[in-house]
Amino acid sequence: MNIFLLEDDISLQKGISLKLSKEGHNIKCANDISSAIKYMKNSFDLAIIDVNLPDGNGLDICKKFRSIYPDIHILILTVNDMETDIVMGYELGAADYMTKPFSLSVLLSKVNAVKRRIGPHTETSKIQFNPAKHTATIGNKKISLTKNETRLLDAFIKNAGQILTKNQLLQTLWDIDGEFVDENTLAVNIGRLRGKMEDDPSNPLLIENIRGVGYRFNMDTL
Repeated sequence: MNIFLLEDDISLQKGISLKLSKEGHNIKCANDISSAIKYMKNSFDLAIIDVNLPDGNGLDICKKFRSIYPDIHILILTVNDMETDIVMGYELGAADYMTKPFSLSVLLSKVNAVKRRIGPHTETSKIQFNPAKHTATIGNKKISLTKNETRLLDAFIKNAGQILTKNQLLQTLWDIDGEFVDENTLAVNIGRLRGKMEDDPSNPLLIENIRGVGYRFNMDTL
């Protein structure tokens, strides 16, 4: 994979770069926001971005990358387990995060998970989704969907493997006619969608709950 790494700790940057290079990945590194901007014209599969940087906030770079490359996978690094940074990172489209200090082996496992998600298989081949007809087919199983379930599934498929916050999903469900939608409505619709799609709704694997944040749609479990 082509990976961009934004990390101001030079020692850690070298360690990460060496580890990932040995695994066959192509790495481009920067240690501040100003130098990171120079790489915006490059095409990357994954961006690993430190939040705390000497000349600003790494989340600003997350936003820029996401606006230029909608399909890029983003992993954020943070010194403190700051809930606000983590939630904001997910809001900006980050797929995952790691709190320093961390094991390079754990980082590699997360990178490999991204590699599997963007591998040779096509995610849409595992599920046939027709939002116009409010239907989906998984294998030989065809399911009918309500309006809200269709909206949710559409958002999940478009962001498969990435965490969608509750706020993002509430915006997806917000009715154009002004119908009030709250977290309880979201939970009810998630539960119904799980009931139709999961092999065991009481132990959901496809629509994973990320405690305190939101949900992730794991296409590779199909």
